[in-house]
Amino acid sequence: MVRILLDLVERVGAVAAGASVTVPLGDADPGIVADWCARTGNELLGVSGGVATVRRGRRPEPPEHLLPGTRVWLYTNFDCNLACDYCCVRSSPRTPRRALGADRVARLAREAAGAGAGELLLTGGEPFLLPDIADLAASCTAVLPTTLLTNAMLLRGRRLEALRRMDRDRLALQVSLDSATPDQHDRHRGAGSWQRAVTGIRTALAEGFRVRVAATLPAGHDGALAPFHAFLDELGIAREDQLVRTLARRGVAEAGVELTVDSLIPEITVTADGVYWHPVAADHDDQLVTTELFPLADAIARVRQRFAEYRARADEAAQWFPCA
Repeated sequence: MVRILLDLVERVGAVAAGASVTVPLGDADPGIVADWCARTGNELLGVSGGVATVRRGRRPEPPEHLLPGTRVWLYTNFDCNLACDYCCVRSSPRTPRRALGADRVARLAREAAGAGAGELLLTGGEPFLLPDIADLAASCTAVLPTTLLTNAMLLRGRRLEALRRMDRDRLALQVSLDSATPDQHDRHRGAGSWQRAVTGIRTALAEGFRVRVAATLPAGHDGALAPFHAFLDELGIAREDQLVRTLARRGVAEAGVELTVDSLIPEITVTADGVYWHPVAADHDDQLVTTELFPLADAIARVRQRFAEYRARADEAAQWFPCA
């Protein structure tokens, strides 16, 4: 009993409010965990296979404008020019491309709009590796406001020309940048990547694009936030476009918060392999909704129904884990 209580205090205390962790039960009675959660204001999400999943704090309500299906993620490809050591979908220069392709992206964009989505997000891998990325972006911005996620390291030559062909009024770029100085960013993403990302951010801003910046940081990162925000302020990134998210234990990441279907508010995510519950797990079978991409409205309806069932159960809830 003492061991499980110590584990609960240590693991739950190490993550931010709203995050969930798993705690092996060993020989402990699950009722001990339930009692501890009730007394401490935390939430037992479930017990399975001798492991308890616990959220720090209570269930958050999702923002109304981000309910399931209001925005749709499209993984344009999975290959990347970087091999970040915490990539949630295991992208790298050696990862097979697994591209959606222009025809499917165009159809998915139209069907997402028809199903009531209000925003599209294009991600990878690194989308600017695709020779037709400008065409993919155009098919999306033609129907909905779109965000394109990138490491911003390739914005020169023909790729800069591709960027210049994109709709500045309907497309925002979201760039991955983890710190105000190179050390932390380069430690996880590769030597020299910080400087090239910052150069890319400045290029995109100079070209007239709205730029969001997203940092991925381990739990307990509060001390790094003030200098990071100050640096982004100097670059000209609006505060509402400065996103900090906690490292998730997915893909190649060996540490981070535990994210499961029953602890995540879903965001419809489409890859060449199927429709997934959330972009942070778009390469993991446990969050695969269906292998059928079309009609997209069917997959969206399935996710909404499943999410409603989770929300209706008192012992399960969902955690908001924004990726953009």
